[in-house]
Amino acid sequence: MAATLLSPDACAALSHQLPLWAIVDGKLTRQWTFANFSEAWGFMSRVALLAEAMNHHPNWSNVYATVTIQLHTHDLGGLSSLDRALAEAIDRITPA
Repeated sequence: MAATLLSPDACAALSHQLPLWAIVDGKLTRQWTFANFSEAWGFMSRVALLAEAMNHHPNWSNVYATVTIQLHTHDLGGLSSLDRALAEAIDRITPA
C-alpha cells in the first residue's frame, strides 16, 4: 500500500473515524495502560508484527505498564493513509 498524504479535511475527520486517538503535534497519538509490564510488552509485540507487515513503523514508548504510540509519515511530512490504516489495525487488536 503506497502512502498518500491526508488532506486537512481527512485529518479533521480522523477524530470521528478514530475516536480513541488524538492529533498531538501533527502526530496521531494514543496511550494504553495495562495491568503490568508483561501485558504492555505483549501488546507491543503484536503491534510490531502489524507494523512490520505494513512496512510502517510507529514512534512509541513504554514505561512499565503504559504504552504510547505516535504515528506520522516522515517521508511525506505529515499524516498519511498508512497512519490511518495502522491506527485502525492497532484498534482491532487492542483489548477492550
